[in-house]
Amino acid sequence: MTSELLAVFDYYEREKGIPREKMVEALESAILTAARKVIGPARELRIDIDPMKGTIRAIAKLMVVEEVAQPYEEIGLAVARKIAKKQKLEKVPEIGDELEVEVTPSDMGRIAAQTARQAMMQRIRQEEKSLIYEEFKDRAGDIVHGTVRRFEKSDVIIDLGKFEGVIPKKERVVTEDYSIGDRLRLYVVAVENGARGPEIILSRAHPNFVKRLFESEVSEIADRTVEIRSIAREAGYRTKIAVYSGDSKVDPVGACVGMRGARVKNIVRELNNEKVDIIKWSDDPKLFLKDALKPAQIADDKITVDPVNRRIFVKVREEDLSKAIGRHGQNVRLTKNLMGWDVQVERDESAHEKFEGRVHGAASDLATRLGIDAEMAENLVRNGLVSPDVISTAEAEDIAGILEISIDAAAEILAKARAQ
Repeated sequence: MTSELLAVFDYYEREKGIPREKMVEALESAILTAARKVIGPARELRIDIDPMKGTIRAIAKLMVVEEVAQPYEEIGLAVARKIAKKQKLEKVPEIGDELEVEVTPSDMGRIAAQTARQAMMQRIRQEEKSLIYEEFKDRAGDIVHGTVRRFEKSDVIIDLGKFEGVIPKKERVVTEDYSIGDRLRLYVVAVENGARGPEIILSRAHPNFVKRLFESEVSEIADRTVEIRSIAREAGYRTKIAVYSGDSKVDPVGACVGMRGARVKNIVRELNNEKVDIIKWSDDPKLFLKDALKPAQIADDKITVDPVNRRIFVKVREEDLSKAIGRHGQNVRLTKNLMGWDVQVERDESAHEKFEGRVHGAASDLATRLGIDAEMAENLVRNGLVSPDVISTAEAEDIAGILEISIDAAAEILAKARAQ
């Protein structure tokens, strides 16, 4: 048992960083419970383990009496004096004294091997978890490297070297697939000291993962020449990041993009081609919004700001509406999160109304000049036949097809147009 104990101590001290005295304490507690069943209820029984030699002794503190009445509590005077002489104690025991006596059973090795291993391993796991908490409690917000070790339901267990971390389902990127052995960069969300002990929560979906990637890739962010003011992310699809520099000579967006886009390309590669929009921060909500909603083009007079309720109302031309909203509303949703404002985007009806007004005006004029009803005139205008001059270049068959009338009726309209 001695050599086996020393091997266990050496392994956990070297590989897991668990102090030897903690393991000794755990083993002493475990063996004490088992030894009581063999030795009996000895007075103040304790287990003494030599951490360097691996030897195990059971020690009881017995009361010296003239005649023993309680074997587990007392020791006779004559026997006590023999033990004291053997131990070379300076004081000769007297009645009423306490004497520590070794009561190690002959099969202590078997007891330790059979009953203590599981309890000791449990205590060692507790100590290991305490080490996890101590080492990682101040590392929340850091990026670490790890290897996919296994899967537990929807969680991914990551090997971090001495310890393990977990990527919960909500912290996974939906577009990423992980395989055992994959090497990953991960963001430490938190170290939770729960009922099952400390747990290192890791993420690749957290917005701050992208933030820390920029901090490590862009030296201007690391030295605080450029600041990341805001970030919004839908992991796996798109991230918007707003940057600012107090130095007028520094272009914050250009610094993040890098020469020929090298810096942002490295980040996009790490994010498995997730789209990253880098936007210049502005205290002017109108200017900030126009940059955030790109590639949609928005005119200043189409933006209404409600600073009290932090709301912005935007009117967008028909051709820019889908760009502003984005696929499944992603662009406007990320913009809301980036700005921290309630952004409302709607179609700009004014241009449409102007167009309809021109259509009705042209149709009314055409109806009067050609002597046709308003509905027929509007159909001609909407099909590009906006004036008698244009109509005169058409064929009767074309007019008949547009208005769904006979060739003769169409020829009559054509004749009127050519007579203008």
